[in-house]
Amino acid sequence: MTQIMTWVGVVLLVGSLISPQTSLAATYDSHLPVKPIKGSESRQINLMLFDAAAKGQTEEVKSLLAEGASVEARDRFGNTALLLAALSGKHHTVQALLDAGSAVNHQNLIGSTAIYRAAKNHRRRSVKALLAAGANINLPNKKGLTPLLASAYNGNGRLVDLFLGQGADPTAMDSYGKTAVVYAAGRGFHDIVATLLNTGIDVNKRYGNDLTVLMWAAGFSNDVPAKEGERTVRMLLKRGANVGLRDNRGWSALTTAAYRDHGGIIRLLIAAGANPNVRSKQGKTPLDIARAARSHKAAGVLTGQSANE
Repeated sequence: MTQIMTWVGVVLLVGSLISPQTSLAATYDSHLPVKPIKGSESRQINLMLFDAAAKGQTEEVKSLLAEGASVEARDRFGNTALLLAALSGKHHTVQALLDAGSAVNHQNLIGSTAIYRAAKNHRRRSVKALLAAGANINLPNKKGLTPLLASAYNGNGRLVDLFLGQGADPTAMDSYGKTAVVYAAGRGFHDIVATLLNTGIDVNKRYGNDLTVLMWAAGFSNDVPAKEGERTVRMLLKRGANVGLRDNRGWSALTTAAYRDHGGIIRLLIAAGANPNVRSKQGKTPLDIARAARSHKAAGVLTGQSANE
């Protein structure tokens, strides 16, 4: 009898080794549910963590972490729960994940960190929590973008001030040859441009394609109110911006304004001494370029004709 029981034990032991995910109860009754393997459980709970973090459900995040979800788990874009929470802006969720040991400087597949994503979405409280946890504010993503550049582009002066106060590099340049002051100038954020120039940046410094801050300001984007663009140019002129400089095409700030159809900027630049007859490397004047681009307001100003602004 003892020998029979021994063989039964061996059979059961071998069976459990062959199918470790199957419980002994399931060995006796195939109708009982089979417990999922550990890997499947882990994936499922981590997916739940990602969802809760993205939605800013702090208590759910804490509960899932207690049940075994990992702060090191990454989604298919390389984001951890912390990066998802930073984007949503729920600073309590960000703090809970930091307290659980999340890597504050983890970069996703495009190199973005939690603090970059928070800055990009104006999440000031999350930014502060991440800074307190030791976030590297000068760590760029694969496009060379930093939290300071994102804040300057968005016109978030409070975050720009915060980052500069924490040691952000105002000269950091992205893969397109742009810096924070260039982004701010091109979007008409004159106050941010002034703040960045106050760090010691040369107002006539050359950037990608030999463009200057004045050239970027003169060609401000379409979503910028004309008055804001003009205010930025006026401020740059007062700070000594050189209206005679030209980029690698031979375009001056006035040429750029002509192409972009910014009549008010053209007037400001001419009043500051800009040459309205300067020629590009292709021999084109600002008026030629304005006409080719159908920039009617600019052409009107350059020909001395009245044009509705």
